[in-house]
Amino acid sequence: MDIIFWTAAGIITLAVAVILLRAIRQNVDSTLAPEAFDQRVYRDQLAEIERDQARGIIAEDEIKRLRSEVARRLLATDRVEAVAEVSKSGPRSVWVLGTVALVLAAGFGGYAWLGQPGYGDLPLKARIIIAEERRAERRDQAVLEAALPARPALEAVDPAFVELVEKLRAAVANRPDDLQGQMLLARNEANLGNLTAAYRAQERVLAIKGAEATDADLLTQATLMVQAADGQVSPEAEALFQSVLARSPDNDTALFFTGIVNMQVGRYDLAFAYWKRLQDTAPADSPWRAEVAARMVALAEVAGVKYQPPAASMAPALPGPDADAVAAAQDMSPEERQAMIRGMVEGLNDRLATEGGSAEEWARLITALANLGEKDRAAAIYAEAQKTFAGRTVELSGLRQAAVEAGVGQ
Repeated sequence: MDIIFWTAAGIITLAVAVILLRAIRQNVDSTLAPEAFDQRVYRDQLAEIERDQARGIIAEDEIKRLRSEVARRLLATDRVEAVAEVSKSGPRSVWVLGTVALVLAAGFGGYAWLGQPGYGDLPLKARIIIAEERRAERRDQAVLEAALPARPALEAVDPAFVELVEKLRAAVANRPDDLQGQMLLARNEANLGNLTAAYRAQERVLAIKGAEATDADLLTQATLMVQAADGQVSPEAEALFQSVLARSPDNDTALFFTGIVNMQVGRYDLAFAYWKRLQDTAPADSPWRAEVAARMVALAEVAGVKYQPPAASMAPALPGPDADAVAAAQDMSPEERQAMIRGMVEGLNDRLATEGGSAEEWARLITALANLGEKDRAAAIYAEAQKTFAGRTVELSGLRQAAVEAGVGQ
């Protein structure tokens, strides 16, 4: 196949060059220069002189003088014509040959840089087969984790909390069917960064619940496994996401990670389909919407799909004080300013309690309450947020960071 391609490319390039050169040559030849007319006239004059000499109507001295004068003019026109021919034909021919050489170098050089010389054609059917083979050959969860470097321990962990978790481990080991104990252990192992231990405890939760396991339970297990594998989706985690989609086809977390799986194996067409469904059905506060929006155009290109992104931004803006409120705060006393801040915090609290909101807004409320000195309320809000976002590891991670910084979480 390579020989046929390069041979055809060379023949086409040569044919184009020949056509261009012939066209320019014909254009030059079809236009008669002024010097050519002069030459014809002078040659006709020489012929006329020869005829007059034969008839004897002009003296010999006059014939020599006329012949010398006409010959001198003819030689002058020959020199002018030669210079004109070089100036017309030479530069044009050089320009054409230079252009052809440049196009040829750019074409072959560009293909050598951007293409894959030496590789045969790879039609869509063959690419799908390769992708599915790659899917079947993926490493399992244990192998993925074993290939990762050691995870650094979390800093600034309360020793008392570590001691409590150690006691919880011992208690759960003696009562492996204790559902509440396993759920608590999974949560606290995750808080300590022990992700493998966390998903193993959650795996036990699923075993105890059996058919009564919820989507949130499955997602907690799957996302813990993804975190433990440093963002890679193992076949075991993918199976859990597929189980969620079988029951809840519009679950945003399952759609997001299933799209990631298909990107990892090269099935960009399927990844686009999953993410497009997420984009169309996910709630406004979904943590995946912004990332999907930022990557959909590039994903559509590699998937070979025509895609027009929505005009409006997919990420909801967090509400805050308007310009008038900020300006008014400049003239307030410290007591009045504190009262205004408290009013805004209470407004955010009421809205989250009645309408719900994003994890970022919950984290903002936790931080604000802690700054106001109401750490008990901040801890209660954190506990409520953990229930609200159960099974959504990314949101829980952000909430946990806010709680730790506020001094109400471990």
